[in-house]
Amino acid sequence: MTANTNNKTRPDEISSIIRQKIREYDQNVNVTNVGSVLQVGDGIARIYGLQKVMAGELLEFEEGTVGIAFNLESDNVGAVLMGDGLTLQEGSSVMATGKIAQVPVGENFLGRVVNALAVPIDGCGDIATMQPQHCYNHVSHVTRTLQL
Repeated sequence: MTANTNNKTRPDEISSIIRQKIREYDQNVNVTNVGSVLQVGDGIARIYGLQKVMAGELLEFEEGTVGIAFNLESDNVGAVLMGDGLTLQEGSSVMATGKIAQVPVGENFLGRVVNALAVPIDGCGDIATMQPQHCYNHVSHVTRTLQL
């Protein structure tokens, strides 16, 4: 059996291939904030491990339920479930989305039936809306002193 020298890869070809792969390498790093369900019941989930979650942030549960982070405690996070969460179990993973809960607003909602996330459930199609607004906004304190 004779060796075929035409099929050997030369060192300059190897270094060219490596340089090309380095140029094509995607250096984007995707950091996710993931926790796990400690307890679930009555539309509330207790979650461990969401270290950088914000109050009012949307959470995505493993089985598809959406929740909103409310109680930010030192060792766990309390979240309100925006669905039935019947298949949600202890140990299920939860991912923080980085988005504060917001809903679309506008006059096109008048007379329509929507769920808690403003998704139409009346069978009349999508709703053309204006800019979404955060569900929970800070309001300025209104104080007025009345003289008696």
